[in-house]
Amino acid sequence: MCEEEVKTEEQKGNEAEKSVTTCGESGCIHALIIAGQIEGHYSASNQTKSTKYEHIIPTLVAVEESSEIDGLLILLNTIGGDVEAGLAIAEVIAGMKKPTVSLVLGGSHSIGVPLAVAAKRSFIVPSATMTLHPVRINGLVIGVPQSFDYFEKMQMRIIEFITRNSKADGDELKSMIMKTDQMTTDIGTVLGGEEAVNIGLIDKVGSLGDAISSLKEMMKEKNTD
Repeated sequence: MCEEEVKTEEQKGNEAEKSVTTCGESGCIHALIIAGQIEGHYSASNQTKSTKYEHIIPTLVAVEESSEIDGLLILLNTIGGDVEAGLAIAEVIAGMKKPTVSLVLGGSHSIGVPLAVAAKRSFIVPSATMTLHPVRINGLVIGVPQSFDYFEKMQMRIIEFITRNSKADGDELKSMIMKTDQMTTDIGTVLGGEEAVNIGLIDKVGSLGDAISSLKEMMKEKNTD
């Protein structure tokens, strides 16, 4: 087997580790891990843990269409990444009919914020954090009005998605995104678990057990409809 084939098999194994289905008396739950960097049109370096949107979206479609899966649990520990890819994944999750619950573990930063609020119910562990900051881009940026207009429109798309899928206030989010006194070399706001709940971004502070219990409750309600 050549080196390229070995690498492909390893990548397949890594993707399999990010997704698992478990079944019990309440039904079957599919647990999906979104970790590391959200990878979009460009591949991350070999040293970077990443979640590929072209793998995640088909998985979400399969979960929604499966007659054997009753609910989706999304476990988040992401630094953010490609804005359009992250927003695309979030839109797919938000549009699902099946019960969905998200749980923020280490953190869900940047474009990870829309991913966290996309589920029908959201939880965050007490030690986790979430970072709100303006849309950024790597590489050369031509400093013309069209570039800044694009960034502003993209920022508004993100804020509108968050407010549509959470209890957070749009004006408060904008203020936190542009805040200058929390980060020494940048602008933005870092929120702890309780803070994220207090502003309506996340529904509850809780553990894995709390998230699973909530998902099972939603599954039971759907089955009795």
